[in-house]
Parts: sequence; structure tokens; C-alpha cells
Amino acid sequence: MYKHVSYLWDDAQAAALSGNEVDLFIYRSNILGADLRITNYGGGNTSVKLQDKDPLTGSETEVMWIKGSGGDIGTLKKSGCAALYVDRLRSLTNVYRGLEYEDEMVELFNHCIFDLASKAPSIDTPLHGFLPFKHIDHLHPDAAIAIAASKDGEQITKELFGGLIGWVGWQRPGFDLGLQLKACLDEAASRGVQLRGIMLGSHGLFTWGDTSYECYVNTLEVIEKCAEYIESKTKTVFGGARMSSYSPEERAAKAAELAPVLRGFCSSHVQMVGHFSDDERVLQFINSNDLDRLAPLGTSCPDHFLRTKISPLVLGSDVSVDALTPLFEDYRIMYGSYYDSCKHANSPAMRDPNPVVILYPGVGMFTFAKDKQTARVAAEFYTNAINVMRGAEAISSYTSLPRQEAFDIEYWLLEEAKLQRMPKPKALSGRVAFVTGSGGGIGKAIAKKMAQEGACVILNDVNADRLAEAKAEFIGLFGKDVVSTVIADVTNQESIEAAMKQACLDFGGVDLIVNNAGISISKGILEHTQADWDKLYDILVKGQYLVSQAAIAVMRKQGLGGDIVNIVSKNAFVAGPNNVGYGSAKAAQAHMTRLLAAELGPDHIRVNTVNPDAVIADSNIWAGGWAEGRAKAYGITVAELPAYYAKRTLLNESILPDDIANACFAFVGGLLNKSTGNALNVDGGVSAGFLR
Repeated sequence: MYKHVSYLWDDAQAAALSGNEVDLFIYRSNILGADLRITNYGGGNTSVKLQDKDPLTGSETEVMWIKGSGGDIGTLKKSGCAALYVDRLRSLTNVYRGLEYEDEMVELFNHCIFDLASKAPSIDTPLHGFLPFKHIDHLHPDAAIAIAASKDGEQITKELFGGLIGWVGWQRPGFDLGLQLKACLDEAASRGVQLRGIMLGSHGLFTWGDTSYECYVNTLEVIEKCAEYIESKTKTVFGGARMSSYSPEERAAKAAELAPVLRGFCSSHVQMVGHFSDDERVLQFINSNDLDRLAPLGTSCPDHFLRTKISPLVLGSDVSVDALTPLFEDYRIMYGSYYDSCKHANSPAMRDPNPVVILYPGVGMFTFAKDKQTARVAAEFYTNAINVMRGAEAISSYTSLPRQEAFDIEYWLLEEAKLQRMPKPKALSGRVAFVTGSGGGIGKAIAKKMAQEGACVILNDVNADRLAEAKAEFIGLFGKDVVSTVIADVTNQESIEAAMKQACLDFGGVDLIVNNAGISISKGILEHTQADWDKLYDILVKGQYLVSQAAIAVMRKQGLGGDIVNIVSKNAFVAGPNNVGYGSAKAAQAHMTRLLAAELGPDHIRVNTVNPDAVIADSNIWAGGWAEGRAKAYGITVAELPAYYAKRTLLNESILPDDIANACFAFVGGLLNKSTGNALNVDGGVSAGFLR
């Protein structure tokens, strides 16, 4: 039925919601938001008007349900909606003082609230409220914006739809734009024309219907027709190719090599997390003859612009630090000039002048933001912007927002207020943690703590099944953006280097390393084999060395400092029977901490040790005969080990994986940023293990 949009309406699912107009409106919103060609994350708005009983008078009144401020229609729930009295909203025209004062109207929306559990109404509320239709969709489809952002957009819209889609020129969203939409509709009606939608210049599309289904189909049909028109006009895309892309393998290698360097530059004000895309649509644009002409123009749709900044930074063939330094300096100067030339007396202070979007011809697109989700969404929005530019150039010529209009959106006081309401960043926001052996046990507990405190985490293990289970758990707890997984054998240099490459591709680099992977073998000296010895030293000592070495290379490229925490043991300092291999390997790990701390101080890379003891619960260390060996050494049974270990501590406490995770966080959470080369015992108090 449709080629350029996805028809997702399910009659059975809709029938189950029959009679509940709010649920049907949310269902329509969700399936529209599921197709990024129709609208991007957080973009657009949807609404429904219905009759409900006024709780104050008991009489019927018209109520509008609409997506609340800051929501996403693809994931919208009733709790994310605002419900308002329509008559009260429309009566605000009586107190509207004109365009210069329209921001004050947003506060007045609160006087129109019907449902006291409502989300804050969005700036788009009057755009829906002043139109008489029961069901309304306001979306940002690439195909429609391509027409809206083209030089001849108004004429193309009129001819393509035979005058049944109205046109309202660019204006910032707000109360006055709502009045203009109504005026457009009324003017058409005065000519005997019943519009089926309105195109907003450089912005998006409004469509409507008498039922949720009719609205949905009308929306799809209008977008489909826009896309078909663009397809029929498309010949040479972006002036043809100027160069070819590298192979997928070469692109990944070059991106992984460069990402930490770019991350360092982009984090000069706030530490950023990265995202990389070599989507075919991106490659087509960045390899084209028109790149140098179009990229500096920036985007058109306000949602695109707010997330991608005034324009991207385009790299040349030389991506050495010496070449990148002046590029970033020039971008920051450009951004500062843009701010100075456009600012108003009451404008917020200039924000981070670094680019959000970085284009590397032949390779792909990097985006950097305060967290992974924001970086990923920025990439999606710029891909939408590329689609818009491609379409606009095919049918006419692309026009971006004027610089002053763009500034007034970026530094809008209402947007600033929204930023100020955002929760304070967590301690590890903007940081990336790589915890070895994090498929289970202590490693998983440490990774979970890091994620809880705001870090992105790369889970890794040699056990694929255990790693998959951990990934599913983390996605359920923290969402898909903050977790990445990779099979990693700490004894194999190629495996570790591949894992670090994955960290750079997924998040732009790495900041926190926890060397946790380990095994234990408890045997007397005559039973202890050379194979046992080699296995212990390969995993514990060589593994710690290889992971640290690979991570330090990335950290030095970033120039942001970092943390390495080595999970060692009380056994590094306390001698006991049947422990020659494990104890000496742990001692080597402990001394490596001190050696690396001494070497990496100038890089602001802190290296510290956590010394656990007797972590029995959910710990893999007790597999493979270790428990039996320790029980034999102490002359007790395996079942008696937990009580034995707890009883011998000064605090009479059992040690849990979460205790080790908390100790790691103590080192990396910000309060001990001037501490390196230190050790923290987490053993309940074992006097023989006191460091002297």
C-alpha cells in the first residue's frame, strides 16, 4: 500500500481500544513514532479532543489530550500527556499581548489544565488547540520537510496537493503560530476549500481526521505523496560523488582510531560520550560534491537544529592532532562569533562551543553529547537533515534557517528553562567503564554500580551465554544505549585490542578500567603444576597488563585522564598454605598498580587497588576446586567456609560483590580524584592484611 512509510495499524489491537479515545490516540502516536521517516525521536506532537465530565460542574466539556513537553510519541504513555480545557485554552486570545510577549502564554497553559496529573503542556499546545479537528498529527517527516525547506516550497505544496494542503511560512512555535494555523484554515474555508493539512515552512506538517484511524491514514497519504514526488524528481544526488567510501572494515578501523581524539577535543568543556554512524545515507552526503556547499548551511527544522547545533565540523584528509587543533579552534571561534552577533540583552550565556556533529568523508559521522542517548539521537536527527537536504535539492534548492532565527531557537528562554529543570548529572555521567569478567559475579556487580552512577559500560567475558544474560539484564535496568558487550579474552592481545576498538566505536573511548577477570587455584607446592602456574599468571598478571596497556593508549589519545582499578586480594599481602601460585600472582598485580601509578601520574590516570577477601556469594572464584582447596587448608568443610571467613573478620561480616563494587566507585566517583597508587581493603577487617 505504501512505499515510503510503514503502515502499522492493527485492526484487532485498535478494536480492543474502541470507545477509549485517549488510548486510541496514544496507540496512533506510538505507531507513528515507530517509523523514523515519519518523525524523529522526541519530535512532533499528536492530540485528540473529546467530551468529558467537568469535575467541578458535572456538565460535559471539551477536553484536549496532547503529548506533554519533552515527550516522544513513539514511547508515549498516558502519564506523558497533558489534558486541557479547550474553551479555556482558546479564551487565552483575550489576554494575548502580541508576538513580543508570547512566551508569557506558556505559564498560562497551566490555568487550562483539566487532568491534575497532566505533564507540563508543550509549546505546540495552541497549534492543536486552535484547530477544530478531533484528531491532529503534527510531525516532522523528512519528505514533507524537504518540501517545506525548499526555496519553492509554497508553490510546490500548492501544485502537488491541488490547494488542499495549506502553507504557513516559517515562524518559531508558540501561541502566535497557533493563530496563524487557524487563519490559514479560515482563509481556505472562505474560498470553499476544506484543507486536509497545513505545511509549516522549514518546520513540518499538520494533518487531521475525524477518527484516529482517518487521521492516521491521512497523515500517511500526505507523507507518501511528498516522498513519491521527490523520488520522481531525483536524478543526480548531491551533485554526484566526489570520492568513494572506504570498505566497512577500513571505516571501522579509522573511526575507532580517531574517535578518542575527537572525544578529547569535544570534551574541552564537558566530558562527552560519542556515537559513530556509517549509514549509507550519511556516506552519500559526506562523499558528495555538494558537501562543502550544503554542510555549512546547517539544518532547517527546529528539532533538527536543537540537537545538531548551527552546523557540523567537516574533517579533511589529514586527521592528525596537528591538523585537528586549528579546525576545532576555528569552529569555536565561528560559534562564538555566531553567538555574539545574534545574542539579545537577556540571552543565556554562551554554551559549549564545540561541534556536536563531525563529518569524516569516506568514513562516516561522529556525534558527541553529554550521554549516549543524546549522541545517538543527534546522529539520527542529522541523518534526517541529510534526507531533507537531498529531497530539497532534488525538487528545488535547500534553504536553512536564517542564523538569527536559529539562534533564537537555540537560546530561547523557554528552552533554557527546560535545560535548567533537567536533573543534576550523576557522578559518572559522560564516562565509559570497561570491567573485565563482567558477565557475572563481582564483575557484573561492579559494572552495575557504574551504570547506576551514570556511566556507559562495556560488558565483556569469555562466556558468551553468561554475557548475553548480563546484557539482557542491563538493558532491562538501564536501557539499550548505556550498555555494549564484547567477547574478550584477557590473555589474548588481539582480543583485548578488538574490545577497546569496540569501546571506541560504541562510546568514543574509555575512562574507567576495572581489571576484575580472574581465577583461583589452591594447591600445595608439589600438586601445583606448571600449567596451573601459567594459567594463573596469564589471566591475573598478563591479563591486567594487556588490558591496562590497551586502555592507556586510548586514554592518552583522549587526554581526559582516567581510572584503572585492579581487583587484587588480601592474598597479595598475607601468606597462607596451598596458595603459592595464586598468592604470588596477586602480589604481582598489586605491585603493577604501584608501578603504573608512578608512570601515569602526568597523564592524570589514577591507578588503585581494591583488595577483597572471601567473596563467596555469586562469585566464580569458588568454582574449579578453590573452595575445596581452602576448606582443606583450614581443616573445615566447604559448607563451613562462609561462616569461617565471616567469623575471622574483625567486623564479623560476610563480604558481598556489591561491597567490592562500592569500593571501586569510591575510587572513581570524584571524591578521590587526587588519590593514586593506593589500596582499599574490603575484607571485613583482617588484621594480617593490614597494609604497613
